[in-house]
Amino acid sequence: MSAIIEAMEPVVIRFFAPVVDTTVNALLSAIDEKMKQGIRDFIILISSPGGSVIHGLSAYNYLKGLPAAITTHNFGSVDSMGIVLYCAGSKRLSVPQARFLLHGVRSGFKGEQNLEEPQLEERLKELRIDMENIAKVIAANTGKSVEDVTNAMLERTTLNPEEAQSWGLVHEIKSQLFEPGSEIISIQFQQQSQKP
Repeated sequence: MSAIIEAMEPVVIRFFAPVVDTTVNALLSAIDEKMKQGIRDFIILISSPGGSVIHGLSAYNYLKGLPAAITTHNFGSVDSMGIVLYCAGSKRLSVPQARFLLHGVRSGFKGEQNLEEPQLEERLKELRIDMENIAKVIAANTGKSVEDVTNAMLERTTLNPEEAQSWGLVHEIKSQLFEPGSEIISIQFQQQSQKP
């Protein structure tokens, strides 16, 4: 009987990392493994500086499509693509001392890379599509218009938990992260050391 009760408790995943391939893969693998064990309730604690658009959108779509209850909880700072990951929660919480940062998408250029006009136009189109997709995710989960979200991103808007709640991004401001005795899985970014 107690094993059945334990299996019904949510698994807590602490995502204290950027949104990049290794951390997103670790997050989704942890959830896949627990779902094989019959777990259908997850709390994802998020504090993230953001990261890769492709990995953030992929994680969001995967988590939204799961036959599972996902709660996300900002326990520090959820910035940029971290907000997209945060939006995957059907229930979204925040500690009182947290922040949310929305900003536009950027593209990096390697070294002295030379691009011709068609390549620049292609890069610009990619940036616009990424920006639109991010704005659509946030709009769909807040009730804001895509235009309002896009403008907030372009203005590099920072929200405290109360402002995020009035935006519809946060459902509840809550200090307690999880119940005592919960299983916790930690996902952190491991910087690879540079070899001389």
